[in-house]
Amino acid sequence: MTSPPLPTKVLAGVTVPDTALITKALDYTRQYSTDDTYNHIIRSFLLGFIIADKVLPDRDREAHAVAAIMHDLGFPIGHPENSDIITTEKRFEVDGANAARRFLQREAPAEEWDKHRLQLVWDAIALHTIGSIVFEKEPEVQACSYGIWADFQGPDRVPGGLLSWDEYNAVVKEYPRLNLMKGLKANMCHLCVLKPQTTYDNTVGEWGDRYVEGYSRKGKLTQDLLETCNLDEL
Repeated sequence: MTSPPLPTKVLAGVTVPDTALITKALDYTRQYSTDDTYNHIIRSFLLGFIIADKVLPDRDREAHAVAAIMHDLGFPIGHPENSDIITTEKRFEVDGANAARRFLQREAPAEEWDKHRLQLVWDAIALHTIGSIVFEKEPEVQACSYGIWADFQGPDRVPGGLLSWDEYNAVVKEYPRLNLMKGLKANMCHLCVLKPQTTYDNTVGEWGDRYVEGYSRKGKLTQDLLETCNLDEL
């Protein structure tokens, strides 16, 4: 049976769903976000809807919205020292995905949010930095990353001309970038100091290589670990 259409609102010229759960997700995320991160989250939400409405119109729009809004909950800057979201042993994407799942288990109607919908949001957040995987996933997961990647890379790098500069600039006018790349660098470098073991096998470590004094992935990459096992000699 087809689900009834969701209520909508228009932000920066973009029509997006407007449900009580999405409002709660916005309020929850704002508590843990710096101004630059929060604006990035909203831009990613809106840009993702611009793009996905053109190529993935039949997706779960509420799941897409929640994932986009909560995708950077694992950024450490903006959290209090006793935050129950940031761990010392998990990648920031996994921290964010776990926090979003707990939020949904607590706040979303259980009869509407089954295991599959929860997993869509978890996957969209946990995989959003891994382009070689995320764009092979379900439409909701792809849609979330379309918006995130578009915000960082701009319309010219969105495949198929699916985002115009006019559309992009209208969103940025309402939700300015606020030195986003400076904030991103600060978060990435902080992760390399806070929990370096979670950064060695992913792009966060590239920031550590370049900018964090004393940080090193030497001997800690997957190849290094495999080559030192020597299991073939047993």
